[in-house]
Amino acid sequence: IGSALCAALAARGVAVTGVSRSHTGLDVTDEASVERHLGAMQGPFDLILVATGALSLNGARPEKSLRALSAQALADQFALNATGPALVLKHAVRLLPRRAPAVFAALSARVGSITDNRLGGWYSYRASKSALNQILHGAAIELKRSHPELAVVALHPGTVGTAFTADYAEHTLMVPPVEAAENLLRVIAGLDASDTGKFYDWQGRVIPW
Repeated sequence: IGSALCAALAARGVAVTGVSRSHTGLDVTDEASVERHLGAMQGPFDLILVATGALSLNGARPEKSLRALSAQALADQFALNATGPALVLKHAVRLLPRRAPAVFAALSARVGSITDNRLGGWYSYRASKSALNQILHGAAIELKRSHPELAVVALHPGTVGTAFTADYAEHTLMVPPVEAAENLLRVIAGLDASDTGKFYDWQGRVIPW
C-alpha cells in the first residue's frame, strides 16, 4: 500500500520521500532507526503517512481464542502496529508545518474499533490497532495547540490484496493496492483541521472507536 501511495502521489507531480525497511533500512520498532531516518529529512511536509503493519508476525497467526494468546505475539504486534507509528509521529513533529494545513495519517484497521468488535478473536492485532488509534487521538489533542491546521487521523484502507492478506482472499472482498491508494488519497484530500483525532475508512466514513 505504501509503494502504491508513493507511486500515485509521484504521478500527480508531488515530491515524495519514501522510507521503508526493504528499501532504506528503516525499522519502526527501533527508535534509533526512526530518529536517524527522520532526522536526515528537512521539512516541512504537508503529508506524512505511516503504512506499516502486519496481521501475522514471526509465525504467530491471529488468535481464534484466548487459548492461543501469547505474551510474545502481543508484544510483537504492539511493537510494529502501535509503537512504531508512535515513534514516527514523535520524530516527525518537527517536519510538520506549524501554521499551514497538513495531515499525519497512519493505517489502522476496522477491527481495532472496540465498538465494531462483534466477533471477538484476533486479540493481539485488534489490541495493537486500538492502541494505535488511542495514540493518534491523544496526539491530535496535543498537537492542536502547536499545529492548529494539522489533521492527525487513523485510516482504514479496506481489505487490500497483498501478501499481508493472501490467506484471507476467499473470505472477503479485496481491492488492489493501486485502487486502495487512490481511495485513501481521496479521503486525505478532503481532510482539514476539523477532522483531527478521527478514524476514517476508505470511503471517508467515520469509524466508531
